[in-house]
Amino acid sequence: MKQLACAFALAGTCVLATSVAPAPAFALETYEAQMEASDAASQARADMLEAFGPKELKPGQYVWRDVPQAAGQQRVVVSLSDQLAYLYRGSTLVAVSTISSGKDEKPTPVGIFSVLDKKPMYRSKKYDNAPMPWMQRIDQYGIALHAGYNPGVPASHGCIRLPSAFAKKLYSVTDVGTPVMIGA
Repeated sequence: MKQLACAFALAGTCVLATSVAPAPAFALETYEAQMEASDAASQARADMLEAFGPKELKPGQYVWRDVPQAAGQQRVVVSLSDQLAYLYRGSTLVAVSTISSGKDEKPTPVGIFSVLDKKPMYRSKKYDNAPMPWMQRIDQYGIALHAGYNPGVPASHGCIRLPSAFAKKLYSVTDVGTPVMIGA
């Protein structure tokens, strides 16, 4: 995917250049990043009410609406307390899904991350070759968004499990470098 880069010269002019490099990968688990991600999760709850009404999602359910790509850059926001994931384009909420995050003994990290790697089918190297369909890895330790069992409560070893149909759609619209904000 081509991106525009703006280089500022001493005179303050902007020169546009194209680059094929993906957005830089990052993982911020600082206190400030955790607070920013938690604020984003709180805002997402309000956005859900505005976009979809007072809809209560049961485990394994999601809602998705068409929002043009021109609405802006995509980002994923995860609320661990609500066990929900939100997809945005710019400031417009596109989708909401139930999740299953990490259990207390293997918690899902909180902070600001980005998609580092994507594979339509991956098998865990840590957990008995467990399948991780539509895997999008967000940290160097193997934490990922992927399709999996979604009981509506924390049940994973730290990953964010998504309903299969949602995981597939999310995989199809995100890129390496897509921001992922995980709030408590």
